[in-house]
Amino acid sequence: MDNRYLVAPDNEKLQYMGRIDFAKEGGPEFVFPCTFVKIKFKGTHIRVILTNTKNCWDNFMGVILDGVQTKFKLEDWGRHEYVLGEDLEDAEHELMLFKRQDSCHTVQFHGFILNGNAEVLELPPLPERRMEVYGDSVSAGEVSEAVGYEGQPDPQTNGELSNSYYSYSWTLARKLNAQLHDIAQGGICLLDDAGWFAGPTACKGMFSMYDKIQYHPDLGVQKRWDFSKYTPDIVIVAIGQNDKDPYDYMKADYNSEQSLYWRLAYKDFIGKLRKRYPEAHIILSTTILNHEAIWDEAIDEVCRQLQKTDDKIHHFLYSNNGCGTHGHIRISEAEKMAEELADYIETLNVF
Repeated sequence: MDNRYLVAPDNEKLQYMGRIDFAKEGGPEFVFPCTFVKIKFKGTHIRVILTNTKNCWDNFMGVILDGVQTKFKLEDWGRHEYVLGEDLEDAEHELMLFKRQDSCHTVQFHGFILNGNAEVLELPPLPERRMEVYGDSVSAGEVSEAVGYEGQPDPQTNGELSNSYYSYSWTLARKLNAQLHDIAQGGICLLDDAGWFAGPTACKGMFSMYDKIQYHPDLGVQKRWDFSKYTPDIVIVAIGQNDKDPYDYMKADYNSEQSLYWRLAYKDFIGKLRKRYPEAHIILSTTILNHEAIWDEAIDEVCRQLQKTDDKIHHFLYSNNGCGTHGHIRISEAEKMAEELADYIETLNVF
């Protein structure tokens, strides 16, 4: 592509969504699923310059160009240029580049490259409504594209079937016409030393990462998130499915010391979110992924305690909560989850 120019990451006509590290030298870094940069332009070619830092799996970025979604595989390491659109009609186009996966990788955005006579145009503003989700692989949309495996264990995959766009989180945000920060990580639970995230020897829980922008112990120095940059109207906490591993102490003895400690820690975590967001509605939940109902009972107990002094704390259960599938949530299953949760949120008169 001859006669081309760079649209730098700080171009005021670009649009971003998500918990993004804008302090990174050389361009913003995307860590969390559902983060995106969007551009509207008049031109015939568009490319992007990215630096990928791989932790595991194959890593893919998502693209929606003029309403058509595709993906492309990233090089494991280093700075590379990728073609997003070529020989387009010389007309107005809109493109969203988004992170499909969790912190199995981070990716730094260095800018778009357009053909020399192209023009960057104004985008409509982001929605005023705001959501935030704290969750695990289901909230991240892991293996969501395994169509035909609804209700079944996951097929063999190496990252190519994970797509945050089809998570119930982002599907719900689109239904509600809301921005989304998706603080979701595969394998994570509430407390350290359980679940699968950063395991098997140094598992980290949501307590260790919820206030970070870079949180994976294998991907560099951890960085704190500035909560003043984004205040949600709705916060969804979908934690409690991975906490049974390596030992399901809640099922073994609901009143054991470990079980009591978990409920106290969960209550403390919700309290920390409430201090960050004094006016937000906070919805406690898990998902339809198969798990013991005792964990939802534990969450309900905490919710009832909190509701004594806080009428904006809620507990939500899906129609097939904890028994909907042996594998991750596929596109159609996420759509149903989002419909049920959207209907529930409408009853809260949040907006």
